[in-house]
Parts: sequence; structure tokens; C-alpha cells
Amino acid sequence: MDIFRIVGLGIISTVLTVILKNLKSEFAIYITIVTSIAIFFLILGPLSYAIDVLKDLSLKADLEITYFSIILKIIGTAYLVEFGSQICRDAGENSIAMKLELAGKVSIMVIAIPILLGLMDLIMKILPQG
Repeated sequence: MDIFRIVGLGIISTVLTVILKNLKSEFAIYITIVTSIAIFFLILGPLSYAIDVLKDLSLKADLEITYFSIILKIIGTAYLVEFGSQICRDAGENSIAMKLELAGKVSIMVIAIPILLGLMDLIMKILPQG
């Protein structure tokens, strides 16, 4: 990941956005959205590498791959929702951003259900039957 390129893109886009807000405000939001998407695609490669390394570590540690993949889905959902809500906030749509965050929280809760069921099953096995 070339962080210098990403930071440079962010700074240039910010300067252009500030300049265009006074001249053509509708173009400023387009620059923000395009820049956000470009940065997202620039980090996909390193993110994929990090996920692969974590998968290898979990396999070597003999961890349950199902739970590991669920945790990765939860983390990915959290990042994606944060990304989307920040774009909404940049566009001045705080209400939509809040609804997006709510949808993300519900999605995370649904994704986590197998982990919660596994935990409850473990608790039931540990507790004395009476």
C-alpha cells in the first residue's frame, strides 16, 4: 500500500473540494465521493493480504474457521458501514448516515448469531443439569 499516494490523493481532493464549494458546490460532493471510492479500491489489495495472513494464522492455531470468517464479516461490515456513513455525512445527509449506521448494527447482530448460539451451547454444556 502506497500510503503517500493515498494521502496525496486525499489532500489534493480536499483542496479541490474546498475551492469548488464556493464555485460549483455540486461538483464538490462528486469529488468527495470519487475520492472515497478510489481510496477504498487502493486499500483492497493490502486488506486482502491482511485477511489471508489472519486466515493462515487461525488455521495454524487450529481455530474454528467458521467463527473466524464470521468475525471477518463483522469487521468488514463495520468498515463498510462507516465508509458509507461518512460519505453521507460529507454530503450533508446526517439523517441518512444515522440510518445506515443503524442498518449496520442490525446486520452485525444478525451475522453474530452463530457465535452467540455457540456460546450459549457451551454455557449449557458447562452448567450442571438438574
